[in-house]
Amino acid sequence: RAGIRGDEFGVGFPPRVWGKKIGETIYSINLFPIGGFVRLHGEDDEVKEGRERAFYYKGRLTRTSVIVAGVLMNFLLAVVAFGIIAWVVGVPRETGKVKIVGIAKDSPAQKAGLQEEDLVLSVDGKSFSQTKDFITYVNERKGQEITFELKRQDTGLVASVTPRVSPPQGEGSLGVAVSSSELVHPPLWQRPFVSLWLGANEAVFWVQTTITGVAQMVNSLTQGKAPEGIAGPIGIFQITSHAARAGILSLVSFVGILSINLAILNILPIPALDGGRLLFVVVE
Repeated sequence: RAGIRGDEFGVGFPPRVWGKKIGETIYSINLFPIGGFVRLHGEDDEVKEGRERAFYYKGRLTRTSVIVAGVLMNFLLAVVAFGIIAWVVGVPRETGKVKIVGIAKDSPAQKAGLQEEDLVLSVDGKSFSQTKDFITYVNERKGQEITFELKRQDTGLVASVTPRVSPPQGEGSLGVAVSSSELVHPPLWQRPFVSLWLGANEAVFWVQTTITGVAQMVNSLTQGKAPEGIAGPIGIFQITSHAARAGILSLVSFVGILSINLAILNILPIPALDGGRLLFVVVE
């Protein structure tokens, strides 16, 4: 639309594995599958030929639009990826009831006979409609015996449990995972809108998470500490392979998360990235 020639459209990052020129553009598949790129004519410096179609000679607004478009598409790809998951898995809906959805091995809950899918009607005669209130109540009574009134299928039962004072890492005092929501599928005509809305919310969440992670990384560097949790091309390839083995939805979710990371990192004012080019446009 801006009249800039695209010299190469690449899936993955070089070195190039395969490429074919169609028209004036090379379409390539590259070795590292962690994103993609468009190589523009006259992207980095002056050119002697074809100036009218060179990025370098376009106006500031045009160059800004082209730079931001790549970042925006990364964000939109993440919205679509998360939207696909919402479409397939369903939309969370509050039920107003606390249900046990997981039990740790050798935990107080398991020893007391609690099971997955048990519905918590009350604890010590007190009913709960949200998991956070249930968790708060249990944690305030560590080391004390509490009485559960449960519903298992169509049967009611009572169980006494003593929450642990010092539970193992990653487990709560009871050793249960609870939820007060269920997954439902909206009517087919509503599903595209609901899925994209949830996809956008999930994408915004990962934007916030990524920005926080980058800030923590910069803070670690300023304190002379090596940042943790950073993966290079090989690490990302390994994570992608692991996600693919876990199933198609895990892979789609990872694509969404990776796209958000690429969008945020790409807009940072670092030379060779879009953010670096945008910085020079701003200075200009």
